[in-house]
Formats: sequence, structure tokens, C-alpha cells
Amino acid sequence: METIKVRYLSDKVSKLEYIGGKSDWIDLRAAEDVELKQGEFKLIPLGVAMQLPAGYEAHMIPRSSTYKNFGIIQANHIGMFDESYCGDNDQWYFPAIAMRDTVIHAGERICQFRIVEHQPRLNFVAVETLGNSDRGGIGSTGVK
Repeated sequence: METIKVRYLSDKVSKLEYIGGKSDWIDLRAAEDVELKQGEFKLIPLGVAMQLPAGYEAHMIPRSSTYKNFGIIQANHIGMFDESYCGDNDQWYFPAIAMRDTVIHAGERICQFRIVEHQPRLNFVAVETLGNSDRGGIGSTGVK
């Protein structure tokens, strides 16, 4: 089991923990009250800084209820923190765009993260054929 050092930068966020058997993602909370008007952008502080183990990175995404509850979307659609972002004041932020007027209170869950190993080094080789039959379309359905 890996150990993650966490520095809490706000007393308005709960300590990080797994949500009782529901997922291996971990919720993050707004560290301050935020009021946004439709179309506004804000980096919402999450009240934590972490030191990830060497060779790991964290992927951050909105919770499934974030848009429904707050009307915000994540500006870069996925956030990535690598192990070099590990200073005492390297606070994590959620880059939010308000799609409607909204208020988010300190302590409310707005996003989640998981920690994964870095992708291994890959070697890309150009070929004339992949040797597989075509599905004839786009995505999982194969329909254009």
C-alpha cells in the first residue's frame, strides 16, 4: 500500500477518505464559499496539497452530480497532478466554468480524484495494415 502525504490548507474541508465501498475515487471539497455568475471562471481551492509517490499522478474529474447540483463544468475536462507538484503551498484547484448562476459552500463535494501509475514508455511502429477486420464506423457501435 502506497502512502500519500496530505497537507490540509483549510479547516473547511474533511479529511480525505474512501466512501464506504462505493468507489476507489476520493471526493474533494470546495475550501471556501464561491459565488459565480453564468459564464464566469474561477479556480476553486480544494484545501489540500499532496506529495504523491514517485511514478504516480492524480487524475481529477467532476463528481457525477456536480453539474446537476452546481451548474459548473471543469474547464479542462480532466485535471492531472504529477508528483512534482508537491510543495507545502501547491494547493489543488478545480477550474470551474459556471453554466448558470450558482453558489458553492465551503465543504461541499465538487470533484473526485484517483491516483494512477505513469504510463509506461511506448514504442510506436508505422505499419501498412493492422491485420484486423474493419468495424465500419465510429465508437463502440460501429455506426457512422
